[in-house]
Amino acid sequence: MNSDTTSDTTPWHARVLTIFPDMFPGPLGVSLVGTALENGIWQLDCVDIRDFGLTKHRTIDDTPAGGGAGMVMRADVLAAAIDHAREDLAEVPLIYLSPRGRPLTQARVRELAAGPGAILLAGRFEGVDERVIEARGLEEISIGDYVLSGGELAAMVLIDACVRLLPGVLGAEASLSEESFESGLLEYPQYTRPRDWEGRAIPDILLSGDHKRIAAWRRAEAERLTRERRPDLITGSTKPKT
Repeated sequence: MNSDTTSDTTPWHARVLTIFPDMFPGPLGVSLVGTALENGIWQLDCVDIRDFGLTKHRTIDDTPAGGGAGMVMRADVLAAAIDHAREDLAEVPLIYLSPRGRPLTQARVRELAAGPGAILLAGRFEGVDERVIEARGLEEISIGDYVLSGGELAAMVLIDACVRLLPGVLGAEASLSEESFESGLLEYPQYTRPRDWEGRAIPDILLSGDHKRIAAWRRAEAERLTRERRPDLITGSTKPKT
């Protein structure tokens, strides 16, 4: 841990249950999030689910009850891994990354970032036995309406979204409040030098120095983009259009 980190601050703790612990930290080990990890602002570790597998082959899955393709991760194996992971993190949320879960929102990210951390179950194959979800009270979260090969990348997305909100990670608190979803709208367009590029100029109002007019323009642009691209954010509905 970097000596600049205060000793009375408990790092935000992410623990990932996975059969591929070598995937971590991956992209979480670079840029600002990686620097924050190095400096002890947050902590990351993995639990290898195969350590709790059955027999000498460390079996963690079996065929679906009722038939069907693929394999399902066993409840008894996952329960053992989860119980081990919670021994010293009993108060943190337990999350299963699943395409059938509730969509991950900035509001939920803020809640998680404000807490002590999260235990994240990265599933594989056709999913996990429903009984372990019920028995261990797993919160199912989805990062989008698509299917990945496993939950590891989804876990990285959730962790990155949380860590960047931790104090001292980005270093510019004002910029966080203007990002997409923080106000329920998409972010307004951004520009920088050069003033003219390939026949496209920065809007004059942004160069006017009139901060009140600039703020009004940015709000209007954010509303326009949200209406065009994510009308569900305005209506409050996330149901797919039929």
